[in-house]
Amino acid sequence: MFNDIGALEIVTLVVLAVLIFGPDKLPKVIQDISRTIRKIREFSDSAKADIREELGPEFKDFEFEDLNPKKFIRKQLDNDELGLKEIRNGFDLKKEMNEVADAVHGRESTSSDDSGDSSEAPVALSKGARVDMLKKPAEPKKLEAGDRPPFDADAT
Repeated sequence: MFNDIGALEIVTLVVLAVLIFGPDKLPKVIQDISRTIRKIREFSDSAKADIREELGPEFKDFEFEDLNPKKFIRKQLDNDELGLKEIRNGFDLKKEMNEVADAVHGRESTSSDDSGDSSEAPVALSKGARVDMLKKPAEPKKLEAGDRPPFDADAT
């Protein structure tokens, strides 16, 4: 809590406390302060226990420290239920960038990883094939008489 307070600052605070309260009242002031801090901690602990009790059994592993955004995100990313570690380990950024660069320049892919399944590769290029990088508008589908136009559920 007070990691950046040095010895000189502590000595200064002690001297100021002795000067302000006097040597005879200082022990009573320290007792009063420690008692107040203890009561605040007890109140905080009881409030946390009440909140946990009210949340029910679904939140039995709830920790108040998880409300810190950095800790919350770190905990969610470390959670293996989503399979993020498998995705992170299976993604080779250099290989992917080289494949994209080869496709853009029209070169044959130079990756030597032939042991992978062909369904894992995002785009398989045959020899001499070029990737068309120009965007072309999609031609609209012509509707027959009596056909309903396509319905976009996200647009409504």
